[in-house]
Amino acid sequence: MVAKRARPYELLLADDDAEFRRTLRLVLEPHVDLCEAACGEEAVEIVRTRHIDLVLLDMHMQALSGLETLRVVKSLRSALPCIIITASFTDELRKSAAQADAYSVLKKPVTRRLLLSTVSRALESAYDDPDVGNWLSPAR
Repeated sequence: MVAKRARPYELLLADDDAEFRRTLRLVLEPHVDLCEAACGEEAVEIVRTRHIDLVLLDMHMQALSGLETLRVVKSLRSALPCIIITASFTDELRKSAAQADAYSVLKKPVTRRLLLSTVSRALESAYDDPDVGNWLSPAR
């Protein structure tokens, strides 16, 4: 039996588009605690200093791209699930992200249902939490 989680999951959203961060915050915050970064460097610093359970990364950010940020994050915490969100989805990006151990790559615009189901599966897989789907449900 898996123990019930005492605290909400904490997700990090890294995207240089403040409006996109606001939109995802509206979708995610009823279910998880969310912190935000406007660039890859800020995201790396947050992963270094806070207990983050999952990272959502925009692909195209200033200085460090989402893929570069993913590689740095994985060098710090190899088991941390990371999802890349991009408007320019290609098979090459999907392969590069898989090689860097991304959990998934989602294409913008991402639907609420796909975002929540992907985050739910990533958390369930990473933390062996079968109950995550009950409270992180697209129907809620």
